[in-house]
Amino acid sequence: MRAINLIIKRIFDLLVSLILLFILSPFFLVIAVAIKCTSNGPAFFLQERIGYQGKIFKIIKFRTMVVNAEHIGDGVCIYDKSDPRVTKIGRFLRSTSLDELPQLINVVKGDMSIVGPRPPVTYNPYDGYENYPEWAKKRFIMRPGITGLVQVKLRDSNWNEKMKIDMEYINKFSIFLDVEILFKTVLTVLQGKGT
Repeated sequence: MRAINLIIKRIFDLLVSLILLFILSPFFLVIAVAIKCTSNGPAFFLQERIGYQGKIFKIIKFRTMVVNAEHIGDGVCIYDKSDPRVTKIGRFLRSTSLDELPQLINVVKGDMSIVGPRPPVTYNPYDGYENYPEWAKKRFIMRPGITGLVQVKLRDSNWNEKMKIDMEYINKFSIFLDVEILFKTVLTVLQGKGT
């Protein structure tokens, strides 16, 4: 049953991502121009992340922070919405989660899924996939997601708490759970609870 659910999940990911990319392409252009006109640097932010079975891939997002922000101040962490590294347009994109939309390209490429555990950077909380403890490597048996159970259940928490919820998602995975997470994600965004 799980294998059938995974096949349905991939077909769903492809269809939804291609449709959304087609519909949203004019908005992508508007957002990209707005980013370029309001801050120095590229419109898109590419960063190496750990994905399915430990494979490294480059996640694609709209840039919401100053260039090289992960090497300034608190690094990969943002503790305050008024973090000076976040650009003005970036605050809006984060609060509406619009910065995540380019990840639909990652979904089409097969790097990601629409729903799944969020992909961590290569150097935090462990330095590389090989340094994850064996129990934690289980979170990589599924493609990482644009949204996930953590985002609708916990959002702001420490790594260990997020890991527990990722494991809960993997153990309970079904198409019905994915649909439930998608609906809850839409509600979260509409309520303005983006980061």
